[in-house]
Amino acid sequence: MPQEIKKDAEERMEKALGALKRDLTTLRAGRASGAMLDRIQVDYYGTPTPINQMGSINTPDSRTLIITPWDKTALAAIEKAIQKSDLGLTPANDGSIIRLNIPPLTEERRADLVKSTKKFGEEAKVAIRNIRRDANDEIKKKEKGDISEDESRRHQEDVQKITDRFVAEVDKILVAKEKEIMEV
Repeated sequence: MPQEIKKDAEERMEKALGALKRDLTTLRAGRASGAMLDRIQVDYYGTPTPINQMGSINTPDSRTLIITPWDKTALAAIEKAIQKSDLGLTPANDGSIIRLNIPPLTEERRADLVKSTKKFGEEAKVAIRNIRRDANDEIKKKEKGDISEDESRRHQEDVQKITDRFVAEVDKILVAKEKEIMEV
């Protein structure tokens, strides 16, 4: 039973790590990437719709994104959603596509992005710690009848080792992302 609890905790921590990686791909790090637009929702006939479901997103070079909507009537809505977003980009609409030029990051904007990176990292660590707490609570419940106190303590130490491994992985990912952001 405690093995299943530890396995479940590890799987949930893996998902928290995956969520962190997804969140970090949406941060602008100086290079154009279609993932930057993943969080942006367009009001399309009254329904919030992700941009990547409304057209194709291409990166012809490292500083340009081109959005080609499947429905040309959605151009204005896509443009409006990008302007409202926190990306700080100005879309250029030529009637059939939207072009986004990604300017080089200023030092101030880089510092803001590093703060956002740290915020995402802290959220991931909190999620991992919550999973650890849940696993330890389940192990303590088993201690009442199924397992001894010593076994319980040993399993809790195992959960802590798993937690430490995932927190270290979060730190490693954050360092790499910060380095990417600060790269000129």
